Amino acid sequence: MDRLEAMRTLLAAVDGGSLSAASRALNTPLPTVSRRVSDLEAHLGAQLLVRTSRRLILTEAGEVFVASARRIIDELVEAERVASGEYREPRGELIVTAPILFGRLHIAPIVHDFLAIYPAVSVRLVLSDSVIDLVEAHVDVAVRIGQLPDSNLIARTAGHIRWVLCANPDYLAQRGEPTAPEDLADHDCIAFEGLQTYRSWTIGTGSAARTVPIRPRYAVNTAAAVVDGAAAGLGIARVLSYQAADAVSRGRVRPILRGWGTDPIEVSLVHQPQRVQPLKRRAFLDFAAPRLAIALDEIERAIDMA
Repeated sequence: MDRLEAMRTLLAAVDGGSLSAASRALNTPLPTVSRRVSDLEAHLGAQLLVRTSRRLILTEAGEVFVASARRIIDELVEAERVASGEYREPRGELIVTAPILFGRLHIAPIVHDFLAIYPAVSVRLVLSDSVIDLVEAHVDVAVRIGQLPDSNLIARTAGHIRWVLCANPDYLAQRGEPTAPEDLADHDCIAFEGLQTYRSWTIGTGSAARTVPIRPRYAVNTAAAVVDGAAAGLGIARVLSYQAADAVSRGRVRPILRGWGTDPIEVSLVHQPQRVQPLKRRAFLDFAAPRLAIALDEIERAIDMA
């Protein structure tokens, strides 16, 4: 029995929630995955997993062993990085995550340029609007929008975005332009929502912020579709500045209620603390941070100049 392979298989099963998930993640036949876990349990003389019809449950012995196995695998990966020269020059695979639309518009172009300069580095860019656990997913750098929770993660602020209210100029010509948040009650609004409903928007900054009710005539679950709805004249939209910037610059929508801004929202590059930081990550952070700061500044200028 290859104990390291068995530990990797066990961790894949635990992280995926089932032996089938481990089989898919490792591209290994399910009987092989099941045998590796069973052989490991036989070798240890202890049951590690309770297999139910819906999920895997770690036994007490399993919880202790998984924690140790994860530490061993992480230390092995670290040793391989040192031996391969990852700490002498930027090289190896870099895993980066970002929100879907923001990542496509602003992170992917930076990654393209980074790859052209660092031929020994490969990048796996994972675009997801879900918050990905950096430790479990072995993520090197995450782009996070909004206030960061207290944690031991290291964050570098690249800039800020904000909420923007906007509408098509023809809609505003027909219905009139709101001059105060309360005027939104007389307008069609476009809600950014999926299965959950939101019937109010918070507008203003600090102590002047107020929550006002809205009357959505159209609701959709992606920001791009919200902006398209506003550009089509369906009503007033509330989106983040980077989501509206292109439509604003093209004249498809116009910002409104400018005097009722919102508090700035941080955009940060986040990573795990590490005693010796791999050069590939340090190189990416130093490369991406100033370029992202320029992109965020251009977004804000586009909104302000409209």
